[in-house]
Amino acid sequence: MPDPVIELDGVGKTYRSGALEVEALRDICLRIDQGEYVAIMGPSGSGKSTLMHILGCLDVPTAGTYRIAGEDVSELSEADLAEIRNRRVGFVFQQFNLLASMSAWRNVELPLAYAGVSREDRRRRALASLDRVGLADRVEHRPGELSGGQQQRVAMARALVNDPALILADEPTGNLDSASTADTLELFEELNRQGRTVVLITHEAEVAARAHRVVRIRDGRINSDAEAA
Repeated sequence: MPDPVIELDGVGKTYRSGALEVEALRDICLRIDQGEYVAIMGPSGSGKSTLMHILGCLDVPTAGTYRIAGEDVSELSEADLAEIRNRRVGFVFQQFNLLASMSAWRNVELPLAYAGVSREDRRRRALASLDRVGLADRVEHRPGELSGGQQQRVAMARALVNDPALILADEPTGNLDSASTADTLELFEELNRQGRTVVLITHEAEVAARAHRVVRIRDGRINSDAEAA
């Protein structure tokens, strides 16, 4: 049986502002094994993005236990969490989060710069990552010179540049047309075939259906967890 990459046991998340409390997640129990391709699907406000932030160690639970690759997140220091975010998890977001003034390859090299990798090695690895997503001929282009689909590929190249075992994608097709959506989903499938664990957050049934397993969430709770049709 594959080793679990993600294990959540009774995870809850409550946001507090003065006397106001908002329970974003409630008693979430979830296991995702190495090499799985899982879609977490739910409507706006269901808690799926909060769940994604916890999975990526961008936020921490207020209840329950979260283990990533067997490590209890509550026992890790901020430096340990930063190491996980930078080296072991690749993030892909709906908004791309590219720096407009920088070329594609310089956007892609940023995680390596934060990790202290040499300038020469950063460029080599950034170019290789852009080639992997089919953008070898666009490495000097800035985001404004690229289509939405190409910008998402730059964002995916950046997510891959540290060769992470886990890819977390939050509504990665939300700003794309149908052709770019299809291209992006094919790339996720290819990455999964290469052995990476892929977790995709979406509210679109046709996007979720491309995953091997769909976890449905509503009102901060998991409603169902089943193989995709």
